[in-house]
Amino acid sequence: MSSKLTQQVQATFSEKGVLAKAIKGFSRRDVQQQMASAVSETITSKGRLVVEAGTGVGKTFAYLIPALLSHQQVIVSTGSKNLQEQLVYKDLPALLSMLELSPKVALLKGRNNYLCQYLMEKELSGASAMDRQVLDDLLRINQWAGQTIDGDLGGLTVVSEHSPALTLINSAKETCVGQRCDYYEVCFTRKARHRAMDAQIIVVNHHLFLADKIIKETGFAELLPDPDVVIFDEAHLLPDIAATYFGQQCSTRQIAERLQQFIDIYRTELRDAKQIEQLSARCLNLLYDWQQALIETGDTDWRSMLSDKSLSALSWALLNELTALQSVLQAHVGRSDELDDALEKWSIDKAKLELFFLCENNQAAYSVDYGQRYVMLRVVPIDVAAACKKLFNPETAWVFTSATLQINQSLTVFTQQLGLTQATALLLKSPFDYANNALFCVPRHLANVANHDAILPQFVDVCVAAINAAQGRTFILFTSHRMLNQVAQVLQRRVTYPLLVQGQANKQSLLKKYRQLGNAVLLGTGAFWEGVDVRGKLLSCVIIDKLPFGSPDDNLYRARRDNLLREGKDPFTEIALPQAVIALNQGVGRLIRDEKDKGVLILCDNRIVNRTYGEAFLNSLPPMTRTRSLDTAVGFLSQIT
Repeated sequence: MSSKLTQQVQATFSEKGVLAKAIKGFSRRDVQQQMASAVSETITSKGRLVVEAGTGVGKTFAYLIPALLSHQQVIVSTGSKNLQEQLVYKDLPALLSMLELSPKVALLKGRNNYLCQYLMEKELSGASAMDRQVLDDLLRINQWAGQTIDGDLGGLTVVSEHSPALTLINSAKETCVGQRCDYYEVCFTRKARHRAMDAQIIVVNHHLFLADKIIKETGFAELLPDPDVVIFDEAHLLPDIAATYFGQQCSTRQIAERLQQFIDIYRTELRDAKQIEQLSARCLNLLYDWQQALIETGDTDWRSMLSDKSLSALSWALLNELTALQSVLQAHVGRSDELDDALEKWSIDKAKLELFFLCENNQAAYSVDYGQRYVMLRVVPIDVAAACKKLFNPETAWVFTSATLQINQSLTVFTQQLGLTQATALLLKSPFDYANNALFCVPRHLANVANHDAILPQFVDVCVAAINAAQGRTFILFTSHRMLNQVAQVLQRRVTYPLLVQGQANKQSLLKKYRQLGNAVLLGTGAFWEGVDVRGKLLSCVIIDKLPFGSPDDNLYRARRDNLLREGKDPFTEIALPQAVIALNQGVGRLIRDEKDKGVLILCDNRIVNRTYGEAFLNSLPPMTRTRSLDTAVGFLSQIT
């Protein structure tokens, strides 16, 4: 028998319900009501639900309405800032009006999205030695700070989003001095957290949610409440994000800045402790030498780098000097509040560095990521299922949803990755008429994608034919920046429609311009494969260069591969194939966004039809009509007017 909540939800979605009365042209969708009922039962039973809801199911309303009608405290976690803002500023206000409800709703972003008043004052006090443009931006931000209610830097329009001033004044755990701060009572980050603790509906992102869980486990103060319900939208992103948070990372930038801070403390407060300055400066020099040695190897796999004896010796020399400095600093604890706070944070980073150097965990990948001036050291676990199991406590209802979760019509890969051994699995197909409205073309006679010199001119020819037939209105999605740049160069000479190329501007600016032009061609890589919603005739064609398999040189992939080989399993079918299927589904999902949309998907990779693993891709895609004839695809495009 259905629960009381489920009955309420079903009535809301019925042909005479609240939605039908409030939304002009509302038509009840069985799949949407099915999902809403499943979410309701999960909330009532404190269960776990994993649901793939194809494009057009209407999953946002399907989980928000049960969440609101339950009158319980709910956290909704998303994978992108765009969806966060859509929920808070569009979907939730609309539903609250329809349902005549008025719960408290809070949007909580990561702390680096908020202005830190303490840092603002500190930067302005040293303004005399500052670049003129940075100072000008700081003064503009300071003026805005006197007017903003929430300190959310996302609402800041008086400076460029790429202004270097922003990194100087955004809130950060490393620079926070807690209750000793003069701005503690009016701190924007603290007030945002208080609003979240007091709200019924709290919207966050996956990074913040997982960071909060890790912090709680270490015994630090809570950022988020323990809610009755947690709903993950864009849940396909969770396994990779979880791997980052259940590992550890340490930046040489943090260590360098802290060492400089110790030197500054000596110069301003502890003039009788010359050894602090001497040791800190020596550590800084050694750190830069070690970092340079890393860069010269050109490698990213720390395990393989350890075979370099000179680098290994330099690593331990650095650690010995840092240990000596730590002993000296501890002798001065209690003499300076700033030193005490800095030493506590620095000791954590030093411990992470030592853990990285030791490289003792066979169930983790040890990677070096290179930035412009600093490097990031990462330890990422191979398998996060066991750690995730501890997160999903039985006193909370858990809902995981996305338009792309299944592989070959099964949700098993996703549930195994997160350790969801006891979860209800639900696959809901899109209600859109893909068979009549979408054509999927894999052109004949294309070269092997591995033969770059042969495939490049063929791919360009396909793009030109499709673009001209579609009168622009095309996305071309790439798996590499190299291919993107080469194709962009050639297309500039061969098509007359406006070309928008990733890198010319940020993602949102390019999408805005694409919509405004009405006949543009957009070329993009990973960032444009998901989280992009262009409806109607503006986007009639999506072209994909090849199946989106990840790099076999990725350190985490190699660690997982080696682990699976030890267990006698196939890394390709266990890791590479599932990841590529999900990625392709995301790219394909850009094409049909509305029940009236029509379009053509062109994939220039024959492997999907001539390799046995191609079936896994084909069985996971929407039921589009298929063709090998480019002429047929071009004809279909020319009829979309």
